Order: sequence, then C-alpha cells, then structure tokens
Amino acid sequence: MIGMFEAPQFGRNGWLVDLNQHAEGDADYAVDDLIPAVRDGLSYEGGLYAAPFYGESSFLMYRKDVLEAAGITMPDAPTWDEVAEIARTIDSPDMAGICLRGKPGWGDLGAAFTTVLNTFGGTWWLAGENDTIGAAQIDQPEFKEALQFYVDLINDAGEDDASNASYNECTNQMLDGKVAMWYDATVAASNLEADDSPIKGKLGYALAPTKVTDASGWLWAWALAIPENAPDKDTAWEYVKWATGPQYLVEAGENLPGGWATVPPGTRTSLYENPSYQEAAAAFGQRTLDAMLAAPINNPGTTPRPGLPGVQFVGVPQFQDVGTRCTEEFSAAIAGQKSVDDALAACQQIASEVEGESW
Repeated sequence: MIGMFEAPQFGRNGWLVDLNQHAEGDADYAVDDLIPAVRDGLSYEGGLYAAPFYGESSFLMYRKDVLEAAGITMPDAPTWDEVAEIARTIDSPDMAGICLRGKPGWGDLGAAFTTVLNTFGGTWWLAGENDTIGAAQIDQPEFKEALQFYVDLINDAGEDDASNASYNECTNQMLDGKVAMWYDATVAASNLEADDSPIKGKLGYALAPTKVTDASGWLWAWALAIPENAPDKDTAWEYVKWATGPQYLVEAGENLPGGWATVPPGTRTSLYENPSYQEAAAAFGQRTLDAMLAAPINNPGTTPRPGLPGVQFVGVPQFQDVGTRCTEEFSAAIAGQKSVDDALAACQQIASEVEGESW
C-alpha cells in the first residue's frame, strides 16, 4: 500500500509492475473508469504503477448556519483573502473561525500549507537541469507571504492548540461545534455528514481557496502496487483487482454499516454516477468530484519545480525529510515559539542542503 507520492517514483525506478498489462485487458476492471487525474497521479510515462482504492482532493467546509447568521455568503470558489476575512468576522470565544493543520509533518501541516504556497506563487525549489533539484526558494517573498498569511490566520481566527492539530483534531472540533470552517481533505465530509453527526445538513462546501492561481486543491490516493520481484504477480493482481475494482464499491455501498455515504471515495467516475451514492452523498459528492477534477497536479503553482507531478508535495524523494524538518519550524512559529522570519531562515538552510542532488 503506497500513496501518490511514492507510486510514480517507485515506477520510475523499476521497482513496481506496470498494472496496465493486467488492467487494460480486463473488461471487468474497467481501467478507463478510474478518475483521470488519479490514474495520472499514480502513473509514470503512461505506466500505471498502483491501483487506487481511495482518493481525495481538498476543499473548504463551512457551517452554513453560522455564516447565514452573520449575513455572509460563501462563494463557490473563494479566494484565501475572502476566507480569511470571513474567518476573522465569525471568530468568537466559543467558536473559532477556521481550523487549519498545524502539526509538523510533510503530509500534515506540509500538505495544507503547500497548497497555500502554490497559489500564493511560491515554491520549495526551482527545477534544476538534468533531473536535479535547483535553488531553494524559502527566502523568496512569495514563500514568506504565504507562511505569514497562514500563521496570522491561525493566530487571529484559528483553533486552540493549532500547532498540534491535524485531520483528526479538526474533525473533532468541527463535530463538537468549536470551529465554523475547515480546509482539509474532501473525505472529511463523509464524517461530518454521517447519520450520527450533530452537524449533519448544516454544512456547505467550496472549492479550495486561491490567490493568484485558478485552482489549489491537493490530490492524493492510497493505492495497491505489486513489487517487481513479487513471486506470483497474477495472484497479486487478482487481489488488487478485487479491492480496487468497480464491483467492490457496489458491494461496500450495499453492505457496509454506514451505507453508501461511507464508500471509499475518489477513485472511479462510475461511483459519482451511481444513483444510490448520489442520494447518500448529495451534500458533498459532486463537490468532491469537482475538486478532484480541478486539482492542478501538472501545474500546481506559477514556477516550474523539480520532480514528478504533485500538488501538496514536491515529487522528489528528498521532500519527505525536508518537508518534515521545515514544518517543525513552521509549527513552532504557529505556536509562538519563534518568529516567521526565523522559521524561514532555518527552512532555507534545510532545503539548501539538497540543492543540486538528483531526484
């Protein structure tokens, strides 16, 4: 089981079986039913190196009743400036204006922040020549503007203990009525709209906020891959086919205790055409698909960067370490333990360590 970060890199390295040799000749698998952006994100030079059983983008979730009481209308595709203004307006001692990830980690704070960085026109590194990592860009104005914006918004209108908050913490705070908005993974909607959710039916969903780009939502998938040295690739494919095929989603919808609303989302177009799923996921299904289709995987910002395609991460092996170490600095700035300038200076030094390396 790997993600969209690893699959194309491992495929490029020759470590994984190209699943097209199985999938394209198997009508029951319906490989063309895979959402194109997800299939592309798990591929390298046309080879499909992992089959998705779950996919997501990111969007903005908000309490419609809270905004209505304040006389505010949320745009379908808001800017970050609009979101920040709304968050500060509705923030109160009893309910924070917005929840944003602040917990260190390249896939925690790093994921949410990098989408903000992208749409503010910044990037982690320039693209180097001959598949190398170019100059670190943390000391550039766009990077500082993005991080200052993120830190200020959390400090002005964010959740309590934000430097320790990620997906689970924000989920709980939304369900407990402690925050009015939340920017995170599209899959969160299935929890917020569950039958036992105290806020079911009170939520609206908007596309990921932007600044200078047209789209900013991330793209991720968890997927199953077959190692090139697997002893029985045909049997492995039979399992992958079952777990990621279209029939699995139907059986899950009909048999899971939570019903159709809890079916693993984001992998197949046919799910979003299924009347049972459309009814169960009426509040968020189409918006989730819209977000995934809009995710700018091949052009996530304004500046070419190194590596393979990705939105909320840079598709180079070095990003895992650099992203985690830098987000420790950024989280400290959120917590007020150091200034934004000091966090940026430390991150610039960390990111500079891999300049010129091959990816």
